[in-house]
Amino acid sequence: MKRFFLTPLALLAAGCVLNAQSYRPPKVNLDLLPRHELRMHENKAWKSGEVVNYRVHYGLVNAGIASLSVHDAATDFNGRKAYHIIGEGKSIGSFDWFFKVRDRYESFIDKEGIFPHRFIRNCDEGGYKIFQDYSFDAEKRAMINHKKETYMTPDFVQDMISAYFYARTLDFSKAKPGDVFTVNSILDDEIYPLKMKYAGKEQIRVDAGTFNCLKFVPVVAKGRVFKREEDLMVWVTDDLNHVPVLAKAKILVGSVKMEMLNYKGLANPVAQVK
Repeated sequence: MKRFFLTPLALLAAGCVLNAQSYRPPKVNLDLLPRHELRMHENKAWKSGEVVNYRVHYGLVNAGIASLSVHDAATDFNGRKAYHIIGEGKSIGSFDWFFKVRDRYESFIDKEGIFPHRFIRNCDEGGYKIFQDYSFDAEKRAMINHKKETYMTPDFVQDMISAYFYARTLDFSKAKPGDVFTVNSILDDEIYPLKMKYAGKEQIRVDAGTFNCLKFVPVVAKGRVFKREEDLMVWVTDDLNHVPVLAKAKILVGSVKMEMLNYKGLANPVAQVK
């Protein structure tokens, strides 16, 4: 069983991943794979300069802080421009004394197609360390891990971070409660279909203010990390940004909550209640 990481990024992605039905893609010889046309995908949801900060609670304890920031990548990937997304999380206060967390995630996302070129995961959580460095060849539908192993992937597969940013670009304007949105993602060399069920609209108050939100419930399998299907919930702003405001998870060993502290540089007006 995979370890459940207590970070905001885990709430937004890995919490769902841990319970999704996964499969290990076949290893391949990259030189033998054919090339395919790259896609164009419209992105009105986010841009360079966006920074969002979060507070993380474990039960009643103020356990950590985290941030997600969007930058222009310093280098091109085969002549294509990319965004450089950085996600960082760390434990604070008394929680830091007995369970020290220092997490850093990076994703380099194609500006025109919103698919990853590279993903770096460097985490230290309570002494449990993990490092991953994935390179993606979207034309050949392949991923090369830090062990130099090459795997065939679904079209434009997402990494742990790019999956979240890609999902924000989707059009939810005609969504009805019960509609399910699926994003194929890769984690630990396995493919996971991340499924998010739309659950309607709610007004949510957090430290950053009060927001009109869309509520999503990741479709999870019960029993491994979560007791019930709806033990993980995420609220995003009901605007073109679709930025996460609040995430709650009831897990087998307690509860975790992530809430927005502040934000800047959003691409669109935000659905904040004055």
